[in-house]
Amino acid sequence: MLIDSHAHLDDSSFDNDREEIIRDLKNNDIDIVLNPGSDMASSIKSVSLSQKYDFIYSAVGYHPHDSKDMTEETLDVLKSLTKKEKVVAIGEIGLDYHYDNSPRDVQKKWFREQIRLAKELNLPYIVHDREAHEDILNIMKEESYDGMTGILHCFSGSVELAKEFIKMGFYISLGGPITFKNAKKPKLVAKEIPLRHLLIETDSPYLTPVPNRGKRNEPTYVRYVAAEIAAIKEIPFNEVAVKTGENFKKLFKL
Repeated sequence: MLIDSHAHLDDSSFDNDREEIIRDLKNNDIDIVLNPGSDMASSIKSVSLSQKYDFIYSAVGYHPHDSKDMTEETLDVLKSLTKKEKVVAIGEIGLDYHYDNSPRDVQKKWFREQIRLAKELNLPYIVHDREAHEDILNIMKEESYDGMTGILHCFSGSVELAKEFIKMGFYISLGGPITFKNAKKPKLVAKEIPLRHLLIETDSPYLTPVPNRGKRNEPTYVRYVAAEIAAIKEIPFNEVAVKTGENFKKLFKL
């Protein structure tokens, strides 16, 4: 059984067949899916999904794209949502310098505030880092605290950077890009970082792995991520499936 540590089943691309997709997950060896929020609406939908399905867990937070819409009031609402059963993390949060949909100073402010919320609630947090490695690392170090933990989601940095995050108590999650021919950094991370520090994900409906690249991504495709890691490490597929599942359950105390 496989665990998809990051999927957006609340996304509108699933509106026509969400029930069918979710119903078939168990038949396709998907044991658990973690569904993070990216703004208030998606956080509420994520919580709703985790309330409805026993094998879906949720996280609540504002993606850096949407951090321009955050206020102290929205932070309070996020805090209230964490009181719901099966909300296991704050996320996804972080910085995105590729699109700059929110001003960088605003992204940084609300990244810090959401880290502080995770600290207050004693929850892991899920980090989105696109072309912002240095600022992400610096902010996380400045905001570090005892017991801090979480996930660097769909990690795109170097082996050296991955090791820095691992020292801070974080897991490195690899997704569909690891299957791309030109994805040198994710492949090297998969090779060099011990399995005990890794998670797998799809980021559905985005970043679809080979051989389905170009189509909508789905949690069942996490098997291609696991298979690529197994091939790179020259270990059995089942070893990747079991160990990444154990890592996930350890992180979220399941």
